[in-house]
Amino acid sequence: MKTKAVRIYGKKDLRLEEFELPVMKDDEILAQVISDSICMSSYKAAMQGADHKRVPDDIHINPTMIGHEFAGVILEVGKKWKNKFRAGQKFSIQPAMNHMGTLNAPGYSYRYIGGDATHIIIPPIVMEANCLLPYEGEAFFPASLSEPMSCIVGAFHASYHVPPGTYNHEMGIRKGGKMAILAGVGPMGLGAIDYALHQERKPSMIVVTDIDDNRLARAACLFTPEYAAKEGVKLIYVNTGKMNNPVKHLREITDGTGFDDVFVFAPVKSVVEQGDAILGFDGCLNFFAGPTNTEFKAEFNFYNVHYSFTHLVGTSGGNTDDMLESLKLMGEGKINPAVMITHVGGLDSVVDTTLNLPQIPGGKKLIYTNISMPLVSLYKLGEMGKDNKLYAGLHEIVSKNDYIWSHEAEKYLLANAKLI
Repeated sequence: MKTKAVRIYGKKDLRLEEFELPVMKDDEILAQVISDSICMSSYKAAMQGADHKRVPDDIHINPTMIGHEFAGVILEVGKKWKNKFRAGQKFSIQPAMNHMGTLNAPGYSYRYIGGDATHIIIPPIVMEANCLLPYEGEAFFPASLSEPMSCIVGAFHASYHVPPGTYNHEMGIRKGGKMAILAGVGPMGLGAIDYALHQERKPSMIVVTDIDDNRLARAACLFTPEYAAKEGVKLIYVNTGKMNNPVKHLREITDGTGFDDVFVFAPVKSVVEQGDAILGFDGCLNFFAGPTNTEFKAEFNFYNVHYSFTHLVGTSGGNTDDMLESLKLMGEGKINPAVMITHVGGLDSVVDTTLNLPQIPGGKKLIYTNISMPLVSLYKLGEMGKDNKLYAGLHEIVSKNDYIWSHEAEKYLLANAKLI
């Protein structure tokens, strides 16, 4: 079977190509990808090429497929897995397999599996690691977004606190505590706000910072302080870019005690150091945003480490349990990852989008891999729809839903867009 896929050959060298997949083996599964959301991790892989920890050294000879936040439909199941999976079944994949110590992951390390493709062959390691996850939802995009949501879930679980006088690490954010989400109104920050408001260990206060009024205003519309109050959480948005002393202001919000949990959503030295400075006693700083600079450094107050028991944690991706939790919360309607999405496009928009991701404003870029369409902002569909029936139809759907992507929008797009 032929597939069309975006493959990486080296640093900044991504190519959309059509080629033949090998014949599926008895321990493999053939599948069609429907949706993939583009992650900053794919941008980092594209910039670093074979220097990336998950990307093989020989990609210049044996290129690998990119894209790791994907969902699709199983087409054919090898004999080994027929008792567990079936043709026609929807699926999502946890790329961070962590199986027997390997860093290999779909979307980085394999020639025939990645999210930015029409068809893929799923190798046995994915099933052996229990990372091929059946999905029962109607729309495909939530299953794609369950991967980035699992990163958020994992980060919340990885944070920890140690009761005074003990050596017991209590895992998770402090229930009823004070939380700060710094640089927190990008797509992942929005997901973190959503999860913080709707999971079990809720904080009593969430302070969300950024330096852009427009992004803060959108976040405040999606998650209003009034709505948060109904969930038992005091939610405050702060533009730290307009303050001479943001640390002083943030600490004053907590009556000077500082925050129990601080999440840093931008790999910026000043933001990391600001996060350290606002930690309270036994406060945990979670460095969420992975840098592209392998020499990235920031100062940390070790006086407070010693006397105030502050500490630092970082995670890279979630695990399968985190992904299952995010799928469960989506299924129950408790979280809506669609708030992350600001752009949609087809497979032929992946190369340019990935290589220029930091320069494209907005949130998540959602790709439907079997269609041909440039990347478009949900907020510009009305203007573009004056000369394009497809965009006009999409605008009608998303505009009545506060420009939030939906199953209705996905269904319309897949029924009316040009196939690639």
